[in-house]
Amino acid sequence: MSGSIVIGAAGFIGRAIVAHLLRQDHRVVAAVRPGTDRRLTTWLDAHDIDRRGLTVVSCDVTAPDLGLPERLDHSDIRDVYNCAARFAFGLEHQDAYAVNVTGALHALEWAGRLRDLRRVVHISGYRVTADSAAEKHSDSGAYESTKVESDQLLRQRAEAKNIPLTIANPSSVVGTGQYIGLAKVIEDLWRGKLPAIPGGNDTFVPVVDLDYFVGFLIALPKLPDTAGHSYTVLDQRTPMLPSLIRLVADHLGVRAPRAMIPAGVLARLPRAVTGADPETLTFLTEDRYDTTAAEDIARRAGLTMPPVEDVLRRWVEHLVASRFGAVDADPSAGFLDGAWVGGDRRTPKYVLAHGLPLDSEEWAGVRGSLDGTSMVIDLPGLGRSAPDSIDDGLARALRSVETRPVLVGHSLGCAPVLRYAAAHPDRVSGIVLVAPAFLQERTRIPLRSPLTTIALRRVSARRLAQLLAVPESEGVASAAANLRRPGVAARAVGAHRTAGAASTRRELRELLDRVATPVHLVVGADDPLTVASAHPTTVIESAGHFAPLTHPDQIAAALTENTKSRSRA
Repeated sequence: MSGSIVIGAAGFIGRAIVAHLLRQDHRVVAAVRPGTDRRLTTWLDAHDIDRRGLTVVSCDVTAPDLGLPERLDHSDIRDVYNCAARFAFGLEHQDAYAVNVTGALHALEWAGRLRDLRRVVHISGYRVTADSAAEKHSDSGAYESTKVESDQLLRQRAEAKNIPLTIANPSSVVGTGQYIGLAKVIEDLWRGKLPAIPGGNDTFVPVVDLDYFVGFLIALPKLPDTAGHSYTVLDQRTPMLPSLIRLVADHLGVRAPRAMIPAGVLARLPRAVTGADPETLTFLTEDRYDTTAAEDIARRAGLTMPPVEDVLRRWVEHLVASRFGAVDADPSAGFLDGAWVGGDRRTPKYVLAHGLPLDSEEWAGVRGSLDGTSMVIDLPGLGRSAPDSIDDGLARALRSVETRPVLVGHSLGCAPVLRYAAAHPDRVSGIVLVAPAFLQERTRIPLRSPLTTIALRRVSARRLAQLLAVPESEGVASAAANLRRPGVAARAVGAHRTAGAASTRRELRELLDRVATPVHLVVGADDPLTVASAHPTTVIESAGHFAPLTHPDQIAAALTENTKSRSRA
């Protein structure tokens, strides 16, 4: 096996390089900051990467010898990938300089002492190639100015010492784990905090796909004529920023701002008004970049950029699923015809619809204990789904399902489940109604009077857990975060009002009496039925209205047993 070392291997790009090399049966030394080794190995395990060729070591690029252990065997290391960088806005200059300049030079010097060195691949940034950045880097923020300075110094040092160096200058690399830069604009858009599009019609903030960029980096050492050169890597098909934001807004099901604010105007406004670090405004330019050389390398390496629109859509779904980096994202979660769904979209054994004021994350504890795969959905207009008819939204989400699943609804979610089963008995094998509010006292329906629209929009995860009498959990935190999105709290209150109407309760009771699909009811002992039902009913001791959160194992057991009972029958 040929050997490589990846410096900064626990980072967004570094770990992707490690994974790519391991898949190619390379021996890889992953050099990480002390204390970040587990972050790397956990990520590799989550992506099913075989780690037998991996050695993880601590590294400090601010040290002349990189702080690497003396016992490290580097006799077969031929390629050095330096991904170590301080990439953030608002950095102190000395902090950025220590890594982006001094650290980069240390990595180059260390690599130059390797016996069989083939290549040093250093990652910089696309803005270092722009005339505006090179001329004004002393006035730029710490990140951009240090990147420009290190680019110049590295090339000079490599030439003086005859070290084979290649510099890759990517634009915003987007993919799983990227939460900086453009991600903040998308987060503001998602949360309704982007009043206007920054820049103008020709503002160009290019992106490049993570997998494509990593493939490009891995190809460089294999091509001898790339030594001594720099390559600007970005997708020239990236829409201008206003069009990019509208594309993203359309996919998210939110409204894009119509107004635009030029970067020069933004720069003169107080940060308290714009909410933006001044350093980010330097990226709002109409500059264009020559990528001819990089495109030639890509052709020789057999690399093809995926459609940029698809790249952006996948990335923004990851951002939403991870709550913009707050939690680990469910890789199966995303938008399906406007509805937010997760899990098995084709052959689920169970399809789960949530109650108010929650979203599909309420089922997280239940799903892991089920006896088959499941699909979950945020009901339209609630959670992360776009506004729509709740019944129509569920029907569209189920179009991709090829099996006859058991439909499970909790509280409000019982209504669309019941209506769908009545309209499409051939598409489902049974339904389970957990805490069917239309068979209980109205006070049992969630969203009691203290939870007005205004209060819901401001509710914290802790306060929401207190109001629902459940433990704090990711399910509650997800619901609280989504309730702060524009319109979600109002739609939740409206759905609660509709669900509590006498006409709705009567309609659902009558539908339950005549539905042909097998029905099973599940209620908590502390949240009993007040309307008698002839359908089989499971009572969970000590449980209230939110049993999927408080008693997930018992809910899963009730669903599993119900399925087995019907199979035996």
